[in-house]
Amino acid sequence: MRMAERNNAQTLVSMVEIQKSFGKVNVLKGVNFEVGKNEIVGLVGDNGAGKSTLIKILTGVHQPNEGEIYFKGEKITIHSVARSRELGIETVYQEQALSEQQTMWRNIFMGREITNRFGFLKVEEEKKETEDILRKQMGFTSKAITTDSIVKSLSGGEKQGIAIGRALYFNADLIILDEPTMGLSLAETRKVLDFVKNIKEKGKSAIFISHNIYYVYPVADRFVILDRGNVAGRFLKAEITQDELVEKMVRLAKTGKMS
Repeated sequence: MRMAERNNAQTLVSMVEIQKSFGKVNVLKGVNFEVGKNEIVGLVGDNGAGKSTLIKILTGVHQPNEGEIYFKGEKITIHSVARSRELGIETVYQEQALSEQQTMWRNIFMGREITNRFGFLKVEEEKKETEDILRKQMGFTSKAITTDSIVKSLSGGEKQGIAIGRALYFNADLIILDEPTMGLSLAETRKVLDFVKNIKEKGKSAIFISHNIYYVYPVADRFVILDRGNVAGRFLKAEITQDELVEKMVRLAKTGKMS
């Protein structure tokens, strides 16, 4: 049964038979992928598996050659990044996509500023909202971090927390995390994983993209493994241990098969 045919109230997004080619290179070969409401899905696979291309289709960066996308049960066309944001899809990139030289409050509202009817910034309101995001949504407790802190002064994990907090503030239903722990220390990675858990606690959904299953496994509800443009496997966390999943991925890399 095709995913579109079994779309239901518990499914947030369904991507059905997605194909994408760049010239003669077939990057995605009829991929079916879905995310449920209040679900964190680990999208894993080696470099070149097609993970980034699949997500760029979902965020409007690329258009599929073939296939359908459903969001909250409705068939949609995502023709731009702005359109994906309108739908409630936000992306947190591995490079954090923050303005390093700007303050925290300016980063939170960059491009979506709160203004009065004359178009002037409502600075105090933006600072108050940023303070709520820091303390109530993301759980920042350090007095050293304030709304006026320059982003450059933050650690890598804290920067990712700000990006996730921004997405939650703007009421994203689906937050896409693109290698959010790349280049971070173990301690900073733990911070990011705590922020990811917060997404689920807020009743939202996430796609956690990574080639490192050790970081994805603790926070994901389900895993989808891509390999050379195809879905090689789907597993509920309850059905498979971390070691078993690693073993299957190693076997896939060596033989092209998971079993």
